[in-house]
Amino acid sequence: MLLEVKNLKTYFYSKGMESRAVDGVSFSIEKGKILGIVGESGCGKSVTSMSVMRLIDPTMGKIVDGEILFEGKDLAKLSEKEMIKIRGNEISMIFQEPMTSLNPVFTVGYQIMEAIRTHQNLNKKEARAKCLEMLKLVKIP
Repeated sequence: MLLEVKNLKTYFYSKGMESRAVDGVSFSIEKGKILGIVGESGCGKSVTSMSVMRLIDPTMGKIVDGEILFEGKDLAKLSEKEMIKIRGNEISMIFQEPMTSLNPVFTVGYQIMEAIRTHQNLNKKEARAKCLEMLKLVKIP
């Protein structure tokens, strides 16, 4: 199993109130498979993804329970230092709001290539080839 999320609970806290943004979500993804997470606005899709990536701001909320098993490693239990090695190298996220995630001055390909170069220590030619391979995998010409 590539990714297995078990009973994930991510809560946020504000003014003494608890908001259960994700409350017991479970799913799994096999290597080579695609999983779509759909739902109404505010149902927890983004918080689930942010939790998997361990990008929840600790001053606002936290993962209170559950396991996030990526290739057998529980990401919920790793230190931030360990997560930095995994994030961007082994697991990545494309945020849903392109105007805040992508720079309109540069092509998407260039931005993906730069991320690859940063995280995988490849030269420009190698990163470009990897970028094209990744775009082809998701059927983007």
